[in-house]
Amino acid sequence: MTQRTRDWIRYFVDYSALAVFLVAYFVSGKNLTQATWALVVGSGVALVVGLAVERRVAPFPLIACAAGLVFGGLALFFHDPRLLKIKPTVMNGVFGLVLTIGLMMRKHPLKLLLGEAFDMPEQAWRRLTINYALFFFALAGLNEFVWRTQAEEVWVVFRFPGLMILTFVFSIAHAPLLMKYVRANELPPPPTE
Repeated sequence: MTQRTRDWIRYFVDYSALAVFLVAYFVSGKNLTQATWALVVGSGVALVVGLAVERRVAPFPLIACAAGLVFGGLALFFHDPRLLKIKPTVMNGVFGLVLTIGLMMRKHPLKLLLGEAFDMPEQAWRRLTINYALFFFALAGLNEFVWRTQAEEVWVVFRFPGLMILTFVFSIAHAPLLMKYVRANELPPPPTE
């Protein structure tokens, strides 16, 4: 399997359930219950595809899919869409909390995820961890603001692709910092003519 194929599979596993949720919401005439069913089924399918193709389940897709199944399932079981709407608040809050606790313990959880690709000094890992912890807390607060003050369809679009776009822009803003410390053997080979 080529690297490009693996990348597409990872995108599918990471974003397919949310894309299905968005499409199902608008195709069903803005029916959040039907869209939630689509999210639950899509999360399950994404997990199975990731496992079948890669022979493993990566931690973040597993967490995202499990959260989709749990919060979506609870929303369906209790007939309460608020349980689905708080999922981004809870998940981003947990991510921010994990990073903050890691800092307090003088550990850097991001280093566990990115350490192979970057050779950064302790101070740079600390700065990156603080930035991401604050970012996750901000996303949690923003989700609360949007779902409590805006129309449901605004929240659905904010949920996906809005949160994904915000995360992408935030991550790209850190590219200059990360590029200073990228390991030479992790860079792609230079183009040849």
